[in-house]
Parts: sequence; C-alpha cells; structure tokens
Amino acid sequence: MADPQASAPLPTAADVDAAASRLAGVALRTPLISSPVLDAAVGARVFLKAETLQRTGSFKFRGAYNKLSTIPHERRGGGVVAYSSGNHAQGVAAAAKILGMPAVIVMPSDAPRPKRERTAALGAEVVLYDRDREDRTAIAREIATKRGAVLVPPFDDPMVIAGQGTAGREIIEDLSALGLKPDVVVVGASGGGLIAGIALAIKARVPGAKFYSAEPEGFDDTARSFRSGKREINARMSGTICDALMTNTPGAITFEINRKLVGEGISASDAEVGRAVAFAFRELKLVVEPGGAIGLAALLAGKLDVKGKVVVGVLSGGNVDAGLFHQLIAA
Repeated sequence: MADPQASAPLPTAADVDAAASRLAGVALRTPLISSPVLDAAVGARVFLKAETLQRTGSFKFRGAYNKLSTIPHERRGGGVVAYSSGNHAQGVAAAAKILGMPAVIVMPSDAPRPKRERTAALGAEVVLYDRDREDRTAIAREIATKRGAVLVPPFDDPMVIAGQGTAGREIIEDLSALGLKPDVVVVGASGGGLIAGIALAIKARVPGAKFYSAEPEGFDDTARSFRSGKREINARMSGTICDALMTNTPGAITFEINRKLVGEGISASDAEVGRAVAFAFRELKLVVEPGGAIGLAALLAGKLDVKGKVVVGVLSGGNVDAGLFHQLIAA
C-alpha cells in the first residue's frame, strides 16, 4: 500500500514562520543555554535549546498546537486521535484542551507511567497497545474513522513539522543577538520531525550550517537511511532507554527533507546517554529524559570533531520516569 503521506506537500521555512505566529503567546520561548564546563568538555562553544522547559515538558507541544489550530472549526467536533510513546501524546492532549477538542491517544503499554498519567490528566482518553505485536497507526486510524476525528501524526505531517521548526527559528534569533551563527547543529531523530523543522528554519537563514541527526545505537534508522538513500527499518521495536526514539523508520515527508538538508547521522549508546542525563542534572541543573539527551550524549562522547566551532544541540524532552532518572544520575 502506498504511503498516504508520501504525496503530501513539503513544508517550507515560510510555514515555520506562520507557525511561529500561531504559537506566539501559547508555546513558551525556551532558553538557549550554555555552560563553561560543557564548552571545555567538548572543546567548542556549545548552546543547548532547553525544550525540557516547554509546555508538557517537550518540543512536541509546538507541532501539536500548530496542527490542531489549523483544523477547520467545522471538523473539530469529532476531535483528534494521535499515537505516541508519550511526548506527542501530552502535546496533543494539551493543545486539544486549550482548543476545546476531545482527544484520544494510542500509547504503548510500556510507555513511562508519568507520560501515561499526564496524558490522561490533560483530559485525553488513553488507549494502550503492545508495541511489539500491534500496529499503533492502524489502531489510531480505525478510531479516527469510527469517531470522525482528525488523525494527528507524531512527525510525518507538514503542519507538525512546521510547528517543531519554531524551535529552530528561536535558536537563530537568540544566536544572532549574540552576534553568532551555528556551525554545527545536532538534533535527536525518531521519526525525524524535529530535525526536519529545525533544519528548514535554520538553513533558510544560515545555509552553511552542518546538521547531524542523533539516535540510539541499534535504532539508527535515520543514519542508515542517509547512507542507503532509502528509508531503512530498525530490526527491533524496543530495547533502549531512549523510549522517545524507537520509531522504526523515518517518515516519508521528514526523510525527503532531511536527506537534502541533513544527510548525516551519529549515534550514542545507552551508557553514553545515561552519562549525558547525569551531566545535564549535575552541571546544567536540568532534568532531561534519555531520548532528549541523545544529542548531548553524542557530543560528550566525542562522536563529532567540533573543536573551535559554534555548536547547537537540542534537549528535546524532560519526561523521564523517576526511578530510571535516579538510577542514571546515581551511577
């Protein structure tokens, strides 16, 4: 069956600008932080976009609100349906609550308990599934069809991508205020929506910026797809502490953007990610979930030669299970 998203129009930098207008006063403008300790550890001037401080604790609110706010009023009665391991779930639930729309979220049964609970607390109906044996997309589509709801994909949607790109727009504005431009940008990739949106925003203003996707070892479908020129599939659907980064293949729309604007990927082990989570806690005073620390992990592990460069990384989320967090920072 052909991918229905494959023929969708690609979003542009202008779409990101329009999303910024919709999100103004709704999404938080998160800080771009730096640390002398981090600069010394990496040998570069490093700036981190702290999306851990965004509404619902991750960048996902940006894309969710942008998508939902563009749904015509006559179609809002049926609500929305989304599928997510947790961060997109909370973003959609929060956006739906703000806009007065019902929401159903299809979540894996092994998603961190805080993510499931917060999604329900925001008023969404949560439907659980087994990520190793069931197809979340098929489940969500069936619910959407029965209820006359709008399906809100976690990454492979032009308006979702454009919303995520507003983080990149803010990065450029904040660096420009310091008289700087990014040489290297490292962004975690699951389905690829965040890095696609940020690349659209930054490349439009700084075409020479070099982008790298960051993924957990064994779940590097984006990096492998860059090398092969086609969308690769991970062999496993679970098995990393980076629960937010276990999508098994890049999106059709996101890969079309990322293969042109990014084109290279790096990875980090769970042990390296754990050390990055602990570093962020001790040195930056930030709570970062494993998936949100993947770019920082790759930088701290020396996966890229960035000596003397201006480097930007994205801390994409902070919704971590308390037990796992304690284990990682105590190691």
